[in-house]
Amino acid sequence: MIPGKDDKVGKADSPKEKYGVFALFDVEHFLRRIFKNWYWFVFMFFIGYIIAWVYSKYYAQNVFSSDISVSTSNNTASFLQPTQASQSINFIWGQTGNQDGIFLKKMLLSRSHNEFLVKELDLFVNYSTKGLIKSTYLDKDDSPVFLQIDKQHLQQVNYPITLLPKGGGAYEVVLPEEGESTYLYSYLGESFQNIAAFSRPANKIIRINEWYNSPNLRFRLIPNPVSPTIKLDNIIINLNTVNESVNEIVSTIGVEFDKEINSIMVISKRGYNLNSTVNFLNKSIAELQKKRLADKNIVNKNTEIYLQGNLDIIRKKLDSSAAVLNYLKTSEKLYNIKDRDEKSLEKIKDLEAKKADLISKISSLNTIKNTLQSQNFDKMIGTNAAGFEDGLFSASVTELKALYTKRAEMALIYKPNSEPMKEVNRLINESRMGASNSLRSYYAKYYDEINKIDRQVADANADLSSYPEKERKYLDAERGYNMIESTYNSLLGRQNETQMRMATNQSDITVIDPAKNLGQHPISPNIKLAKIGIISGMLLLPVLFILIGELLDNKIRNIKELLGATKIPLLGVIGNNSNENMLTVLEQPKSSVSEAFRGIRANMRFLMDNEDKNGKVILVTSSIGGEGKTYISINLASVVGLSDKKTILLGMDLRKPKIFGDFKIDNKYGISNYLTGEVEIDQIINKTRIPNLDVATSGPIPPNPSELLMSQRNIKFIQELKEKYDFIIIDSPPVGLVADSYELMKYSDANIYVVRHEYTEKYMLRMISEKYHNNEISHLGLIYNDYNTKQGYGYGYGYGYGYGYGYGYFDEDKNYKEPLLIRIRNKVQALFNKK
Repeated sequence: MIPGKDDKVGKADSPKEKYGVFALFDVEHFLRRIFKNWYWFVFMFFIGYIIAWVYSKYYAQNVFSSDISVSTSNNTASFLQPTQASQSINFIWGQTGNQDGIFLKKMLLSRSHNEFLVKELDLFVNYSTKGLIKSTYLDKDDSPVFLQIDKQHLQQVNYPITLLPKGGGAYEVVLPEEGESTYLYSYLGESFQNIAAFSRPANKIIRINEWYNSPNLRFRLIPNPVSPTIKLDNIIINLNTVNESVNEIVSTIGVEFDKEINSIMVISKRGYNLNSTVNFLNKSIAELQKKRLADKNIVNKNTEIYLQGNLDIIRKKLDSSAAVLNYLKTSEKLYNIKDRDEKSLEKIKDLEAKKADLISKISSLNTIKNTLQSQNFDKMIGTNAAGFEDGLFSASVTELKALYTKRAEMALIYKPNSEPMKEVNRLINESRMGASNSLRSYYAKYYDEINKIDRQVADANADLSSYPEKERKYLDAERGYNMIESTYNSLLGRQNETQMRMATNQSDITVIDPAKNLGQHPISPNIKLAKIGIISGMLLLPVLFILIGELLDNKIRNIKELLGATKIPLLGVIGNNSNENMLTVLEQPKSSVSEAFRGIRANMRFLMDNEDKNGKVILVTSSIGGEGKTYISINLASVVGLSDKKTILLGMDLRKPKIFGDFKIDNKYGISNYLTGEVEIDQIINKTRIPNLDVATSGPIPPNPSELLMSQRNIKFIQELKEKYDFIIIDSPPVGLVADSYELMKYSDANIYVVRHEYTEKYMLRMISEKYHNNEISHLGLIYNDYNTKQGYGYGYGYGYGYGYGYGYFDEDKNYKEPLLIRIRNKVQALFNKK
């Protein structure tokens, strides 16, 4: 239903700031444009599919990952390894819990360990091969030959060396056409040096074990002892610096702890070649096992050396004591003392043997104490040499060693009085105090036992006081010999324990599952996801362009947004004119467009006052030229004239005359001539082939069109025509360019504002809408012109016959095929309307 001219509800209830304001984004119109441009999406899908296929086949570098599981149980105390008793070290490492595993993790990721592997295994030499497009990384064992550099010679790094097999163990060395550098790397000094400029080395064929010499390279090829399973057309070798190789390896290693058993570690390695990651992990753990075993044996070796030194000293004392005892036996004949108190003597022998062992342990304690104070941990002996096993003391020494190392590292970064340095020093003092307290407790324990033994020996000596002096002298020598012998035997026993420990010692790293090539799939890139991403990205491009066009598009795109932006009544919707002329009603009277004009003719009665019996003046205008106001004026006048109403069409757009061409009328004389007084009214009125329709053309373009249209002569002209005609249709100038039409609206009975589909700018509607809602203009209605049926249902339903609602019903439209969306809508409606 069309709102009437007296409908005040819309004007009063709508906030003025919304008059002529359109929504920023119309989702429905955006989706329509998406469907309309479906072919672009099909095209971009195929383009994306081709790009994804080429990427996955020729450019994607697969990244593989392998892992190895190891157990890190530590069953023997060592000053060079962490134990569970150490907790305050967490401040330094930032970790808690499994200290032994954390220590191993630090070793696996340390520069020293990986630098050792790089140098030992020549991991700074990288192998690859290149096909037509794609390069493939190789494991060292995949190459039929290995490149061995001369480390005494400066080498150019990051400079691809291509080897082309020539048969018979010969290879052609091909260097890049450009890129030779005088800034070369020394693998001995791990630094760069400059040399004199040189020309590009020529390609050269060399054989196995033959040295290749150039200013920037010196190497030879040695055969792979294992024949590779793949045949290579070329081998590309790149040299890296040691530092680059170490950093690259460390960045690709991952260490995780088992959630249930934290002593089990899973070490993973990522790389472009699966065999390379497998070989690296197995070799890395093997070397780490050797190092850990060597670390564990350092203390035992130090202990053995210490004990052997003491044994040598005691052996000399023992030999000397034995010589004295033998002298007494032979010279003094005291080997057979009568009435010997064997019980007391045996007791004294046992007590003095214990005392000798304690003195030996105290001597070992002194050595441990001195080593601790000198911070020379590499010379530390085992606590078993001092007769005890103390995990807390071992942990304190291990922690202290780590703290000293950490303090040396931090001293390069922090000032001595900084908070981190103070905290490290505090921890060092705590660890040193803890270790000292442990030793102090053993000192006190041993001295207490010695004092107790001394008292017991003194009591036993009292029983021997009755012996003569000579016999007591012999007994003292015998007791001294026994005491030295006991010390020697004690040291010998501890040495045997140490040697047994060294012989049976094993690395605390046990491989549970070694790294293997099980045909693992690459972890990246995710080819499937990459394909989806590439295709999706290509599909998003047209969406993005359409979205940008939608946001930048400032034209009125459909009837729905037009009705949402204004309360001006909509008289009807006119479809696209496919004819060359504008006489649609005359040329195609049975078309849906002609029927739409008849609907507009019927709807105009809602805009006009019925009390006035004189002719009705209908003014047709628009925002700017090109919106179809002349087309609307001609056909509206035609349809009114065909309804047996005497009608005249006035071409009052004096700046741009148009009407005369379609009616084939001479524009020599027109309204401009009449308003200037050159001709009479009868001379400008022209008959048409419609009996009830006359036309007054604009005439020649005058220099002062606005003054002529606003003149009293023009007003009288319109009044005079109202006496002769039932309807006067005025084709007026656009209101967006000149203000002439606003003045003419004062004398019109109905005003029609033409909005053209996807042509009229949104902001242009705001001015006319504000004037209407401010009651500056009355009797105003809209016509939506040039609507495209391909956009689907045009919201014409309820506004006259609308447009897109009658196609197929009229003879001229019998070949019309409704759009797909409309057909789907009609079927859905028919389905729900079934009874």
